[in-house]
Amino acid sequence: MKNTSSKWSRFLYTWLLLMVVWYAFTVSFATAEIVTGLIVTGIISALNFTSFSHYGFRLFHPRRIMYLLQYSWVFLIALIKANFQVAKIVINPKLPVNPGIVKFKSSLKSDFAKMVLANSITLTPGTLTVDLIEDEFYIHWLKMTTKDEAGIYEAIAADFEKILIKIFDK
Repeated sequence: MKNTSSKWSRFLYTWLLLMVVWYAFTVSFATAEIVTGLIVTGIISALNFTSFSHYGFRLFHPRRIMYLLQYSWVFLIALIKANFQVAKIVINPKLPVNPGIVKFKSSLKSDFAKMVLANSITLTPGTLTVDLIEDEFYIHWLKMTTKDEAGIYEAIAADFEKILIKIFDK
């Protein structure tokens, strides 16, 4: 993926994220902790910012943040629905289960967006991302309702991908 943000933006973005993680783990705002955090996260950011971020502060655009909130809501609803569906299957083993490996093609361009989609699918009960090759996702689906690739995409990934494109690929 081509980097669209300046090196400084990506470095500062990485440093800011690492600082937040540092303070979340230390839960201390003592001077020594702050200085140590600045130095350690600064060194890590300087050595690794190209691996952490292709976007820099571009992701903090208010429109992208709104889409991220929308994605969180859509994911939460899908998670709750899938939990109930799998719980019904577990409680009533006579319900039909039709497991299988299915494939669909994604239109996401960013590797990071593909990773978020793959993890979202895996975190949703009843589906598990088995493999991702280029743009093709291979999913283990507990209750296959279709074998048509377009139908598979609609049932598993369409709601997630529509928002992820707006967050990462625009």
